[in-house]
Amino acid sequence: MTTRTAAPIKVTAEPGLPFVGTEREVDAPRELVFRCFAEPELLARWLGPKRLEMRIDEFDFRDGGRYRYVNVEPDGTEYGFHGVFHGTPTPDGMTQTFEFEGAPGHVSLDHMELVELGGGRTLIRVHSVFQSVEARDAMVTHGMADGMEQGYQKLEALVAELQAAGR
Repeated sequence: MTTRTAAPIKVTAEPGLPFVGTEREVDAPRELVFRCFAEPELLARWLGPKRLEMRIDEFDFRDGGRYRYVNVEPDGTEYGFHGVFHGTPTPDGMTQTFEFEGAPGHVSLDHMELVELGGGRTLIRVHSVFQSVEARDAMVTHGMADGMEQGYQKLEALVAELQAAGR
């Protein structure tokens, strides 16, 4: 199997609107990418920036299910995130709330879809709605794209490992 180099994440944040759109291609079939979002042991291996470890405290991947995960710095500093899944998560659509515990009350609503591109590639498309343009801008200016891209790079490595192992 030949692994292609993916284009970096594409971020769209129109001035004056409280929305962010992101798109990133992954060199893996849609069902495998979905597993990496749906199975907590796989999710913990790729979500978040490279320098951080991931701990999943709660993960109930169903309509009304809650999640909480913590990114941990090498020095032990922790960053918690939590939310609720809305609707039954499928590759065609996953909707969830997202809240950084360091900024309580600032909740976004995120919808993700996985688009099969053919040739074993998948487009991860996310649309996030924020409570205000200011909240959206704070997320964008505090490294959202860089952290997501680092996570997607780890996802690329994980799906390559799983495919090589026939999993």
